This record gives sequence, C-alpha cells and structure tokens, in this order.
Amino acid sequence: MISVANRSIERVLQILTAPNGVNTNVAALAQLENTALTPIPAKSVFTQNVASEVAEKAGDIKYTAIYVYCDKVSNSQREKFRAFSGSLQMAIEVRVSLDRIEGIEQQSQLYTGAVTQTLSQNLGDWGKGLFYAGAYDVSFGPVKHGGRNFIKTAKISFQVDASVD
Repeated sequence: MISVANRSIERVLQILTAPNGVNTNVAALAQLENTALTPIPAKSVFTQNVASEVAEKAGDIKYTAIYVYCDKVSNSQREKFRAFSGSLQMAIEVRVSLDRIEGIEQQSQLYTGAVTQTLSQNLGDWGKGLFYAGAYDVSFGPVKHGGRNFIKTAKISFQVDASVD
C-alpha cells in the first residue's frame, strides 16, 4: 500500500518538473498577466508533508516552493483479488514568500494556477496502475509571518485512482 503512495508521489513530481511541466505554465501565465514570475527550480520541489515553520528551521528553503505528498490512502477493493484497488488523496502545496505583503496574493494565485494547469494537461492513465480523472480542490491559506517576511500557502488536493497486483 505504501509503495502505491510513493509511486503516485514520484509520478506527480515527474509531471511537475518535466520540461513541459509547471514552469512552462508559470511562464505562460506571467506573460498573460504581464507580470514577472520566476521559474521554480527543481531543488525547490519537495516530497514531504512538513509545515513551513518546521521546514524553515530544518534547512535553507528558497521560495517559491512546492511540496508534494499523499494525504490519505483508501484501499476500497473495487476490483476483487487485487493487492490494491482504491484511491490516493494527493496534495500539492504551493508556498510563496515575499518581503512585502503587496503582491503575495496575486503571485500565490498565479503559481497555483500554473500547477492546476499542469495537472489538467496530464489527465488519464499515468502508468503503473495509476489514473488521474482531472478533479481537484484548491484552498488558500492566510498570509502569515515567515519565509522572507510573509508567506502564503495554497493547497491543491486531488484523487489518484490506483489498481495494482
């Protein structure tokens, strides 16, 4: 069961960091909105579920950062006699930090939009028994003190269906 979650996390990571992944959509949205957005380096994409306060104390975090993790695993045995046949509740957190509060909301929305566009461009069979139907939920957290001075987190939640032997 845990290997299915790890497989799903790795697949999301591959999708986001691919040459036509999130940074392609970041550039497109920046041009569309006539604003400056920096690409998200691969070293700022993590596979952890860790609070921003803890991440900042644990190491040198560069913003904008993306965190990918599995929130919940549900083996509902939709297909009998499979080792795993169910769903994985995945999460992608987009964390934006600025030294001033002005502009943090817009940047958070644009980076989050780039992530959701990337997911939408990767509907269907992900291989190795994973399937993404396209639905997602986005929740925006409040601006808090942290990071460069202010930090805002957006969480994209989505379901990946899995069927493996």
